[in-house]
Amino acid sequence: MYILSFESSCDETACAVVEMSEGTREIKSNIIASQVDIHALYGGVVPEIASRAHIEAISKITYEALDVAGLKISDIDMIAVTQGPGLIGALLVAVSFAKALAFANNIPLVPVDHIKGHVAANYLTHKDLKPPFLALVMSGGHTSFFDVKSYTDFEEIASTQDDAAGECFDKIGRVMGLPYPGGSALDRLATMGNKQSIQFPSPAISKDTLNFSFSGLKTAVINYINTKRQKGEELCREDICASVTHSIVEAVVSKVDIALKKTGYDKIVLAGGVSANSHIRAGIEEVCKKSGATFYAPSLSLCGDNGAMIGAQGYYEYLNGVRGSENLNAYPS
Repeated sequence: MYILSFESSCDETACAVVEMSEGTREIKSNIIASQVDIHALYGGVVPEIASRAHIEAISKITYEALDVAGLKISDIDMIAVTQGPGLIGALLVAVSFAKALAFANNIPLVPVDHIKGHVAANYLTHKDLKPPFLALVMSGGHTSFFDVKSYTDFEEIASTQDDAAGECFDKIGRVMGLPYPGGSALDRLATMGNKQSIQFPSPAISKDTLNFSFSGLKTAVINYINTKRQKGEELCREDICASVTHSIVEAVVSKVDIALKKTGYDKIVLAGGVSANSHIRAGIEEVCKKSGATFYAPSLSLCGDNGAMIGAQGYYEYLNGVRGSENLNAYPS
């Protein structure tokens, strides 16, 4: 089955073609029109600008995705599109475009949850991966544990109570003057610093829960930076990045260990934009070795928002009987 899939939940306009069947999980094309340079001017995503940029890009990348895959629209068996969560204006661009394309060409339309899509990126990287398993989704808007009972049945068992891990990384990076988005630069600088140099609060809430809270950590780091600047003291960005990262990794690792024991799973899947963080990957991999669990993470090219992950999840939603009508709408949360 050839699936044409769209993703526009935030600041990446993405279109992909994937081939999916019982024994096949293959990316034929995966085109992404990034808006990073636009939003870097403002230090974060401006929703109205993101929506307009999606409108300008979506038709072009659709032609490109089909061309790279060597297919025509008549060869497509199903169209998948991110329905939510995300920025409502941004989501509506791909939802409207996909609806029009599907109904004009009499192709089945399947709405996909963005979070499930991130998890599905692992199916394209690890061809043998099958549910059930424990999933940890970490991105700019989400940090949650899921009990993935089947390809389409997800139960959220814990989450952040305020800010997400990706938001924490990016806002701290912005205050330090790192290039937008700050997460990747912060990851790189963390390898050069002393992770024990500064004691920041842990985002792990008490041992009685798997939940996180990143707002306190974010505030503590920003206050530390501002205090140093007010005193005219020099900032060691490497040490700050290393210490922040260490606090987050220690919290994530402790919760992963508890979650594996609590659920009884021997597989954990990491997903979302923050899954590209090398320190978080290494920390989870280490705890998995100690507990005898298998660790899965997507290839770096599939960590961020992309159309291929939506196509992969769309396939399983299609098999489960999910269809979108001409009344399909987007949802922000």
